[in-house]
Amino acid sequence: MIVGVLFLEIFFPQSHSLKEKRKRILRLRNRVREKYNVAFAELDHHDKWQRSKIGIVTLNNDRGLIESMFNRILDEAEASIDGEIINSEIQYF
Repeated sequence: MIVGVLFLEIFFPQSHSLKEKRKRILRLRNRVREKYNVAFAELDHHDKWQRSKIGIVTLNNDRGLIESMFNRILDEAEASIDGEIINSEIQYF
């Protein structure tokens, strides 16, 4: 069994409060969890209203399927968020 983790570091230049940032993250989380059935959590920058680090986790027997899914999630996140993905990283365990 392979566990894949996608880390996204996001900058929200239009966000002016923690409430606005969390609203944007919640929209992304709901869309990703519903479409791809993955676990989603904010990992860092909880107290900063223009930055966030997101972790998205899934598991499968095929590493290629995990990588393909994460690439689709990354493309969708880049197209749909009101911000900029400044860093992304995939790790496997």
